[in-house]
Amino acid sequence: MEQETAGSSRNTEQSIISEELIAEGKWVKLEKTTYRDPTGKTRTWETVKRTTRKGQSADGVAIIPVLQRTLHYECIILVKQFRPPMGGYCLEFPAGLIDDNESPEAAALRELEEETGYKGDVAECSPAVCMDPGLSNCTAHIVTVTINGDDAENVRPKPKPGTCGLQFHP
Repeated sequence: MEQETAGSSRNTEQSIISEELIAEGKWVKLEKTTYRDPTGKTRTWETVKRTTRKGQSADGVAIIPVLQRTLHYECIILVKQFRPPMGGYCLEFPAGLIDDNESPEAAALRELEEETGYKGDVAECSPAVCMDPGLSNCTAHIVTVTINGDDAENVRPKPKPGTCGLQFHP
C-alpha cells in the first residue's frame, strides 16, 4: 500500500483563490469562496461572513452564567429565544455581539444583564473560538460569569425591555 507524506504531490497546500460577494445585509454577507483542496483541485464553498467585526478579537460573546445561592445547587442560566433560521424557539446560552471599543468581559456582563436581568462577575474568558467554521467566520469568546443569587439585585431579575421575545430559564 502506498503511503502519502506531507511532501507528496497528492498533498498540496490548501488556499483561498477568490471570494465573490453574492449578497450583503446589515449583519452578514454571503460569499462564494473558491479554494484549492489538499489534492490540488479547485472547489467552491458558500460562506457566511459577519459584517460587524471591526478590529475586535471576536464578533461576540457566549456566556455561561452560573447562578450560586446559599443552600442550593449551582444552576446554569439559559435563555429561550425565537430563531427565524430554525423556524422556532431555541434554548441557548445568553450571547451577543461585542460593541466597538468594548472588551469581551464588558460585553458579556452587558449582554447577561440585558437578556436575563442578572448581574455577575467574570470568572473566565476564553480566547476567540470558531462557532460554526463549516458555514461562517463567526467567532466568540466563551465567558463564564458567576452570579450571586443571594444578592438583592439578583433575587427577582428582569430582562431589559426590547429583548425581542426572549425568555430566561434559571
